[in-house]
Amino acid sequence: MLRSLILTGGLCLMTAVAGAQAPSPMPPDAEIRAMLVDRIDTRQQGVGIVVGVIGPEGRRIVSYGRLDRDDPRIPDGDTVFEIGSVTKVFTALLLAGMAREGEVALDDPVAQHLPVGVRVPERGRAITLVDLATHTSGLPRMPANFAPRDPRDPYADYTQAQLFDFLSGYRLPRDVGAEFEYSNLGAGLLGQALAYRAGTDYETLVRTRIVEPLGLRSTAIELPPNLQARLAPGHDAALETVPNWYLPTLAGAGALRSTANDLLAFLGAVMGYDDSPLRPAMDDMLAVRRDGAKGGQVALGWMVMPRGEDELVWHNGGTGGYRSFVGFLRKARIGVVALSNTSTEIGVDDIGFHLLDPTLPLSSPPKPHHQVAVDPALFDAYVGRYRLAPDFILTVTRDGDRLMAQATGQERFEIFPEGEREFFYKVVDAQITFEVDGSGRATRLVLHQGGRDQPAERIAD
Repeated sequence: MLRSLILTGGLCLMTAVAGAQAPSPMPPDAEIRAMLVDRIDTRQQGVGIVVGVIGPEGRRIVSYGRLDRDDPRIPDGDTVFEIGSVTKVFTALLLAGMAREGEVALDDPVAQHLPVGVRVPERGRAITLVDLATHTSGLPRMPANFAPRDPRDPYADYTQAQLFDFLSGYRLPRDVGAEFEYSNLGAGLLGQALAYRAGTDYETLVRTRIVEPLGLRSTAIELPPNLQARLAPGHDAALETVPNWYLPTLAGAGALRSTANDLLAFLGAVMGYDDSPLRPAMDDMLAVRRDGAKGGQVALGWMVMPRGEDELVWHNGGTGGYRSFVGFLRKARIGVVALSNTSTEIGVDDIGFHLLDPTLPLSSPPKPHHQVAVDPALFDAYVGRYRLAPDFILTVTRDGDRLMAQATGQERFEIFPEGEREFFYKVVDAQITFEVDGSGRATRLVLHQGGRDQPAERIAD
C-alpha cells in the first residue's frame, strides 16, 4: 500500500509489459532461498522474507532472515505481516460478493451508500463503486487534509469527519472514469461505503464475508494475543524497527495483516485449487476491466499484465515497515506470495514477478548514498514550498539540525545531505538537488526518482 513518492499512499508498481516466454516451472527451494540470501545478506535490503508458491504440484514456503534485528528466529508461513495495499484485493472482493448478492450494484453512486448529507464530488457523472475499485474515480492518491501528527503511524489520526469534509470541498480534475489514477483515498472510501451498507465496520465485514468462509485463521486488523505473538516487527529502509500502522478510517486501502499460508489459501481459492463459495465473486473481479498504466489493465482490485498468451494478475503493498506481493498466472495456475518485514525501495515485488515470469528480471541494487556533515545553517535557504504538479507540493522544513520534506497528503521524512545542495531519502530511493541563486537561496529543486528528474519551482512565500 502505501509507499510511493515518496511513498505514502500505496505503492502501485506498474511493471513493463513486454512479451513473455512461456512460464517456466517454479524453481527449487534452494534457488528461491538464494534470492532471499542475496536480498538480505548481500544487498542489505531486508531483515526477513517469506515466499510462498502454489501450483499444480502443491504449495511450499521458502524463508530466510530474522524475525527482528535482535531475534534470530526465521520467519515462516505462519508469521504475521502487515500486507498494506494487498488489502485492496479483499475490499474489491467484498464489492464483488455484495454485488452478486444484490446488496449493491457496481454502478451504484458511492454517495448512495454513505451517511445522509455526505457530499461526493461529481464531474460528468457520479463516482460509482466500480470507479473506486478500479482507481478511475478521479480522486487523488491521498486527501489534501491528510496531515499526520505522528509520521511513524500516519493514518492513525485521520478521521471519518476529515474524509467527508475533504470530499465535500474537492473538485475533480477530470471526468469520472476518464483515467486511471491509483488512489488510497478511493479504496478507503469504498471500504467505508460497503461497511455502511452492511451496517457494520470494515473489519467485521472482511471477517464474516471473506476470512471465515475461506478459513483464513491468521488474517485480521486488530490482532488477538495469539496472532500478536506471531507478528514480525516492521523495519524501515535503514533496517531500524518501526511502529505498526493503524488505518481506522481508510482501512479498506491497507489495514489488513496476514501470513503467507493464509494468502496462499486465498490464491488457492482464486485459482480453483480449493472449493470456495467465494469463487464466483472472485471470477467476477476479473471480468471487469479498465485501462491501467503502461499497457496494463485494472480489474476489481487486481492489476493485470498480459504475458504472452497468459495474464499475470497481481497486487503489492507497503507500509512503514513491510512490503508485500501477491500474484498469479491465470492459465498456468501458478501463484506467488512474498512478504518482507522491511520497507525498502526494492522490496519483494521483483521477486514475485520474476518467479512468475523469469523474463522479468530481479532488480539491481540501488546506488549507495553516503551522508556527509554540512553546516545546518545552510538549511534555512532551502526551507520553503516547491510545486511538483498543480496540486502536488513538496514542503521543505527545518527541524533543529535536520532537513525534512513532505509531499502533499504524505508523511514528512528526513532528507540527508551528501553535499551542500544534494540530499537523499533513506526510506525510498529518491534524491533532491536544490538549485540556488547568487545569495544561496533555493529557487527550485529537482526530485530524482525512478529514473526521472522532476523540477519543482519554489512557490513565493
